[in-house]
Amino acid sequence: MNTQYWEEEVETMSREKLNELQLQRLRKTISIAANAPYYKEVFNKHGITANSIQTLDDIRKIPFTTKADMRAHYPFGLVAGDMKNDGVRIHSSSGTTGNPTVIVHSQHDLDSWANLIARCLYMVGIRKTDVFQNSSGYGMFTGGLGFQYGAERLGCLTVPAAAGNSKRQIKFINDFKTTALHAIPSYAIRLAEVIQEEGLDAAGTTLKTLVIGAEPHTDEQRRKIEKMLGVKAYNSFGMTEMNGPGVAFECQEQDGMHFWEDCYLVEIIDPETGKPVPDGEIGELVLTTLDREMMPLIRYRTRDLTRILPGKCPCGRTHLRIDRIKGRSDDMFIIKGVNIFPMQVEKILVQFPELGSNYLITLETVNNQDEMIVEVELSDLSTDNYIELEKVRKEITRQLKDEILVTPKVKLVKKGTLPQSEGKAVRVKDLRNNQ
Repeated sequence: MNTQYWEEEVETMSREKLNELQLQRLRKTISIAANAPYYKEVFNKHGITANSIQTLDDIRKIPFTTKADMRAHYPFGLVAGDMKNDGVRIHSSSGTTGNPTVIVHSQHDLDSWANLIARCLYMVGIRKTDVFQNSSGYGMFTGGLGFQYGAERLGCLTVPAAAGNSKRQIKFINDFKTTALHAIPSYAIRLAEVIQEEGLDAAGTTLKTLVIGAEPHTDEQRRKIEKMLGVKAYNSFGMTEMNGPGVAFECQEQDGMHFWEDCYLVEIIDPETGKPVPDGEIGELVLTTLDREMMPLIRYRTRDLTRILPGKCPCGRTHLRIDRIKGRSDDMFIIKGVNIFPMQVEKILVQFPELGSNYLITLETVNNQDEMIVEVELSDLSTDNYIELEKVRKEITRQLKDEILVTPKVKLVKKGTLPQSEGKAVRVKDLRNNQ
């Protein structure tokens, strides 16, 4: 085996062969999905059978599947396999607003998933000689067991540290000589800050590879993490509905995430019209599973916004690359008629050495006018000089106005003032509905 690839034959497959494999697997997936109560009804209504899919473009004959569909048919209305005999694990989303989305896996599904994650980790240079520490939550959240089984499949010595407890994470890194770490971006920065608070050299650990994902982040934030921890940080994409992590991953070029097209069919659509957009244009990611037997999903609207990157990757892999997730169509907020994503704000804030990593956007209605307040913590490098801080505040305000076309109120606050999360960071608080 070429040392660069986990499965060279699959990863470097010609586009023609890849499309042939996708069509074959798509037709098999449709045959399986027809056994699910939800898809049985949809297919009957639209006259869909495996034979009606003659090309990959024919998938557009099938309606989209949405999170609302999954919640409406909770818990098992989309299960196509024999749960009693073949179901071995259930994962679900947090379900904070109604029923969670539930995914049921067979042993085949779990084996396929573990192999995909091993493929991802191998691609960024992680080998069986590495010590892999996972700071994801274990349980129903897929980041824990997903990376655990993938790292074990690769043969790494694994440390299932789970989420939070930063001092214990650091002790494990130092005592077990951890070389590879999985963490969400905001927690990776928090970990680096705690290392500094403990009087240790964050860049002086055995860590060399960091896998980040699960929340949108800018390339500027990635570079900041790399500098703080002295690592190479690789972006990943996954979601519970598509197994979890391991759906798409950067290679060592760090130029877009390779989507594993032998297991997923990728579409990018206009979120408003549902029509495909040309390669290179930003749209909503729509995914179809191609190697899942218990609960396949067809044309699932992820709400994640990205684009397909043009050209070939120097790494030699032929699977298409997507750009980093720009945000979610349902994360976007509108203020004064302008569409804004939190990442646009972060892109500006991360450029100021005087600022820490924690910020909060609050939306309020004052005197019948919507206002946007950006609170951001100062870093250890900041000054106490009011005049200097006021210059920084004004410059941040100016740059934010240029970026988002709205003038926010910027407040610089002391480090430790804003709520600190060891899970996904909460970046937007919309109080306008409470008026």
